[in-house]
Amino acid sequence: MKVYEITTKQIIDRPITEVFDFFSRAENLSVITPEKLRFQILTPTPIKMDKGTIIDYTIRLMGLRVRWRSLITAYEHLYSFTDEQIKGPYSFWHHTHDFCQTNNGVEITDRVRYVVPFGLLGRITNWLWIQHDLKQIFEYRRSVINELFSTEKYKLYTSDTNHGATA
Repeated sequence: MKVYEITTKQIIDRPITEVFDFFSRAENLSVITPEKLRFQILTPTPIKMDKGTIIDYTIRLMGLRVRWRSLITAYEHLYSFTDEQIKGPYSFWHHTHDFCQTNNGVEITDRVRYVVPFGLLGRITNWLWIQHDLKQIFEYRRSVINELFSTEKYKLYTSDTNHGATA
């Protein structure tokens, strides 16, 4: 079983409380996910993010609707949380989100470890498509996050009056 890993980092010039608040709202996944995936959260909102929280959603992969269920397996307010796929397209998916206050702002680190099903065919598919697609998805996220946090737009997705009211 081959475990693949993708790690991305970026720095946002905002207080850690604001950055973590945005990312700890599962509803905001739709804001930072490319439209082509047609991300749709199924779990009733608002979702309280904490260890043990289960989040159901769907995405489109190669034109097919895929159900995905994630479990929050670790949660440290303001600093980190981990989601693991318990149902979905991968044999294994482990995504850690870390937040660290630096002199330049908040460093956000995403680390994804994943295993593709179907043995050799899965490895070839990963090499030809999956790894590139995942990198594009995280690059899209980086771009949207930079844009949101360079303006005040992120506040639309963090204020209590708009909780769960994402685009």
